[in-house]
Formats: sequence, structure tokens, C-alpha cells
Amino acid sequence: EELMRLIKNTTELIGIKDPNIIISLVLETNTHIEIHAKLDYSAPPCPHCHGMMIKYDFQKSSKIPLLEQAGTPTLLRLKKRRFQCKVCKRVTVAETSIVEKNHQISNLIRQKVAQLLTEKVSLTDIARRLRVSTSTVYRKLDQFTFKEHYDKLPAVMSWDEFGFKKGELAFVAQNYETNKLITILDNRRQTTIRNHFLKYPLKVRQKVQFITMDMSGAYIPLVRRLFPNAEIIIDRFHIIQHLGRAFLKTRIAIMNQFDKKSLPYRALKNHWRLFQKDSRKLSCKSFHSKTFGQTLSPHEVVRKTLDFSEELANYYNLYQLLLFHFQEKRVDEFFELIEENISKVNHYFKTVFRTFLRHKPYIKNALETHYSNAKLEGTNKLIKDIKRLGFGFRNFINFRKRVFITLNIRPIRSSLDVSFSSPTTVDKEPKMPSLI
Repeated sequence: EELMRLIKNTTELIGIKDPNIIISLVLETNTHIEIHAKLDYSAPPCPHCHGMMIKYDFQKSSKIPLLEQAGTPTLLRLKKRRFQCKVCKRVTVAETSIVEKNHQISNLIRQKVAQLLTEKVSLTDIARRLRVSTSTVYRKLDQFTFKEHYDKLPAVMSWDEFGFKKGELAFVAQNYETNKLITILDNRRQTTIRNHFLKYPLKVRQKVQFITMDMSGAYIPLVRRLFPNAEIIIDRFHIIQHLGRAFLKTRIAIMNQFDKKSLPYRALKNHWRLFQKDSRKLSCKSFHSKTFGQTLSPHEVVRKTLDFSEELANYYNLYQLLLFHFQEKRVDEFFELIEENISKVNHYFKTVFRTFLRHKPYIKNALETHYSNAKLEGTNKLIKDIKRLGFGFRNFINFRKRVFITLNIRPIRSSLDVSFSSPTTVDKEPKMPSLI
């Protein structure tokens, strides 16, 4: 339920709730609206010696930017009353809730800056929008402090890196359940990560049960040392991605053995997407293939094209079978197939297979639990957005603050979870891919 409040007069409308401010004049120029006003009230007791004060004179007017009125910037020129104490002769200035003491920028604007900092708006944009200087916005950014608490860590964490500046990778760790950022470090060197997590007492680190990550191997020994009870989970998407890449490179290598104008070359080049797909997900709808000059279903295109190369057909079947075992979470079959074929395959597949075997226990975890890096990849997209917005943050600390504000202060609006849904248990035999 939204709260509705009756606004009695214009002063409230422009955000002046202080009854001691009396507007004397409102001018409109080409660029802005100017409000002339005085802040005046009867003399309070002296804040220093509690003696009697009398009204003295008005201060020269201070310029206070207010929020826009109907799209026009608004400036309040406020003359503040000064008081003098009859006892200690000190002079004090009248105060108002609109603006902090000794400040020139209205509280409303400052709140607005804070609010805009949590949105995807660049800092210079905020400044331009509210007609304040960029340094005002930076100062507000500085006021956000994130206390790092070293007394608890989530049971499930996701680790990843993202590019900050050219060629520099930053490290990010996120709470898997809540999407809250745990930390962003400005590089991903082992010592940096280790020193950060060593700030947590061992008792806290022992509570971490799972850490999801991609296959960049640097983190694994680290996790072992820092989190004695944590299981490592390699992100499923990255496993599929590695397989897909190996097959893609194999297809290109075989394709390049044919003449560029020949049908095999064109078929392999133009219909490449159909080969990368899980063959069980190929659509049954026919379409007109320009390459073959006839209407075919995706299955037929794949079959016809694979007829050109027995080598490719073998790789295709291997790739599809691996995908099948993987999607069906058949860990043993998956690794048996790899071990049977590792000596026969080309170097693209060899490299990937070696990597898989090296990470076997962690890939096994990926198939046996439902955790993945999907949420963190979503966060990484947001981080990239913020980075793009700032058109490059020169200062990592500001950048880090901005990311924390955007991600931790408010719930992320879109749900970032695009991870695989957990398989329903059905006692049906899964459908094998139709092999060519």
C-alpha cells in the first residue's frame, strides 16, 4: 500500500518542508527556475553558553540546488538568519532540515545521488541529471562503506574472474544462495586470494561445503588449503563448452581439407550450428537448405553432410555420445568413453580429455549436485555492464564500491538463476542420440 499525503502548498511540492522558510520571489530564466527565500525564526538560546541570543542579520544567500521541477533545474537562493549571543557575543546561523549545516547541496539531492548509485547509471550521468558536480557524486560514493565481516562464509560459494582493464583479470566470489558478493579482488593471483580468505578464522572456513568454478586450474590447490571441507564443483556449462570447442575446431580442420567451392565445404560451413547442437534437440521441422538446394530436416542435413567425411562422422558420434552421458549424468560411462578414445583422437579432443581426467572428481561433483556457476555468470554480466557504464573506471576502489552498491544494496531485479533444473527422477531409459 503506498502512503498518500496531502501536499498543502508549493513549498512542500519542491521539497521544502521547513515552515521557517518564506519564499519571496520565484524567477524563471531560460535555463532554470530560481527561488529566493529567507530562513528566519525567533532567536533560540545560545548553543555555546545558553545565554540569550538576538536576531543579528542575514547571511549572504547560499545557492542550494533542488530536484528538478517539471524537468527544469531549480535553484534555491536561501538567505539564512544569523543570531548573536548577548552574553558571549558569538554569532550562529539558523539551521534547516533542507540542507546540512555548512553544506550547499540539499539533502534531497544527496538522497537522489545515493539512489541513482544503486542503478545502472554512470557517475557523470548522475551529476548531469541532478546538476551537481561529478565530485559531489564521487564524495557520495565514498560515503558508502562496506564493512567486511570475517565471521561467516556461505556454505556454497561461486568463484570466477572477469576482465578489469585490458588484460587484467579481477577475482570475484559470490554467495551462491543469495547472490550477494563476498569479495572482489583486483587481481587473481594466488597470494591475493589466499591472503583475503586467510582473514577468516579456520572455524569459519571449515563451514564452506561447495565451491563452484570454471576449469582454470589455479584455484583448486588454493581451495584445498583454505577450505578443508569444501568440495570443488566444475561448472557444467564450461564442461560442455570445452567439448563443443573441440568439436568445432575438428569440424573446421576437416572442412578445410575440401575445396572452398565444393558442396562438402559449403555444407560444413553453412550448417555448422546443427552439428554443435545436441542431436536429440534437433528440430523435426524441415527447411529449405540453399546449400543442398532442397527442403530437408536438420537431421537429414547432418546425415547428408557427414556422408562426406567418415572421420567427421566418427567425431560427431563421439561428441554426441559424450553429451548424452553428460546430460544424463552417467559419470562412469562419460569417463569410460573418454579413456577408451583418448589415444585415438586428434589434439583438440586430447587436450580437453586430459583436462577432464585431471578434474575428474570435480566434474563428478558437477553431475551429482545441482550447483553451478550460472548465477555468478549472471553477476559477471552485471559487473561488465557497470564497467561499460563507467566507460572504464580508472580507480579500482571506486569501481569495486559501485559493484557492491549495485549488487548488494538492493535485490537484483532479474532472477539471475539460469542453472539447469534438477532432473526429475523417472525410471524411463533415456533416449540415446541417433548415431550416424
